[in-house]
Amino acid sequence: MRACVVAIVLIATWSGAAAQDPKPVKLGPLTATPPAGWKAEKPANLLRAAQFKLPSGDDALAAAEVVVFGEASPKVKEKFAEWRGTFAPTDGQSADDLGKTDTFELPQKTTAHTLDVTGTWKYRERPRDPKSKEELRPDSRVVWVVLVNADETTHVRLSGPAKVVAAHHDAFLTWLKSAK
Repeated sequence: MRACVVAIVLIATWSGAAAQDPKPVKLGPLTATPPAGWKAEKPANLLRAAQFKLPSGDDALAAAEVVVFGEASPKVKEKFAEWRGTFAPTDGQSADDLGKTDTFELPQKTTAHTLDVTGTWKYRERPRDPKSKEELRPDSRVVWVVLVNADETTHVRLSGPAKVVAAHHDAFLTWLKSAK
């Protein structure tokens, strides 16, 4: 009886640990293993290839989210203009003034283009659906990444309260740059 209880505890412990091991995520032609603290979730819709919650560490703040969208548009300028338009410009700004951009190279001739915007996000669950309700999210930060390769393009988004995104930003970039 005692051996049976020990075996059940060992199996439960082993299966729980195995379930928490992060699994590599496909980023276009590349893959990258997410940090251990990211909680994998079932994608909220069919456009999402992968989805993670990143803890805020503060009960007063929502968690951040990382979403991977496969088979996406390679038109970086157009996507950046569209995404800038989802933020409310402050006085004296136009949507074109919003955010910082950067570019870096990854293996397999893949280029990462980033757009990092902070402010009031005019969030919609389904951005192209006019019936999708707009939700104003002040003090938000969104980092969009377009991974362009000759064969495919993938979009990745880190989003959430600005303070939470700032806490996860370096790990997010490290994760992207670890892609092979």
